[in-house]
Amino acid sequence: MHPLLRAAGALTATGLAGLGYASLIERNAFTLRRFTLPILPTGADPIRVVTMSDMHLVPRQTRKIEWVRRLADLKPDLVVNTGDNLGHMEAVPAAVRALEPLYGIPGVFALGSNDYLAPTAKNPARYLLPDSRTPVVDRALLPVGELIDSFERDAGWLNLNNARGGLHVKGLDVEFVGVDDPHLDRDTYAAVAGPRASDTNLFLGVLHAPYTRVLDAMARDGVDAIIAGHTHGGQLCVPGFGALVTNCDLDRHRAKGVSRWWEGANGIPSREAPADAPWMHVSAGLGTSPFAPVRFACRPEASLLTMVPRA
Repeated sequence: MHPLLRAAGALTATGLAGLGYASLIERNAFTLRRFTLPILPTGADPIRVVTMSDMHLVPRQTRKIEWVRRLADLKPDLVVNTGDNLGHMEAVPAAVRALEPLYGIPGVFALGSNDYLAPTAKNPARYLLPDSRTPVVDRALLPVGELIDSFERDAGWLNLNNARGGLHVKGLDVEFVGVDDPHLDRDTYAAVAGPRASDTNLFLGVLHAPYTRVLDAMARDGVDAIIAGHTHGGQLCVPGFGALVTNCDLDRHRAKGVSRWWEGANGIPSREAPADAPWMHVSAGLGTSPFAPVRFACRPEASLLTMVPRA
């Protein structure tokens, strides 16, 4: 065989092997990330927060459902769900089954585009564009009302879609501010903006897609931490380089994990953060679109955030 043909064959085989790994193995290799956030008042007991995002659940995904159910074994004090729970027109019962062991634990939620709009077939390479939004007119409406009813009525979770509210957690008064999905331009932060209440022990911002316009506004209002999802951590990453895109205007170095945010921080390393800059956690999420079921160098995840007193 000609050397060039042999080389081409080897590259093809390598590419197919990588695609098989990304689609069959890594997208189902769920992992739990653990982070510590020093944001509580002096003397407070730690607060354990389970946060999950981007399940993109399809009813047949029993492995994912059972993995999410086991998050309750962590005995969290607070649950934060940052949206994109659904990936199918009939996925609400599956999402409820996955999250039901966490029902009854104090919790909050903000919705994402894939709680409202069904996924559609498209070229997977579109995900590598700076903004991969599919026109809304091309997408069917999901039964988001059923999901909201279950979260509010059955779980008792606080709805933070362009809303504020509070919970009492581990002896502390925790205030929340949240927005509906910025990726669909459903956010109206101005309607809920404002500093923390005088008796608040902890102030948290919650949203699905971490667009900088909302992050800046939350930072100006003095939140202690921001919790988001949406980015899939880049979904297709390069080892040693990281995420190629974030699917929003957030810089790729903050595509997942814990960092710091302050107004104008985009592209500036967290090590240069002002002392009072909020912490930020962005989840790489638990799923993918059913039409682009691949992850590479970016395992699906949920996180356990342990909030502790400031140093």
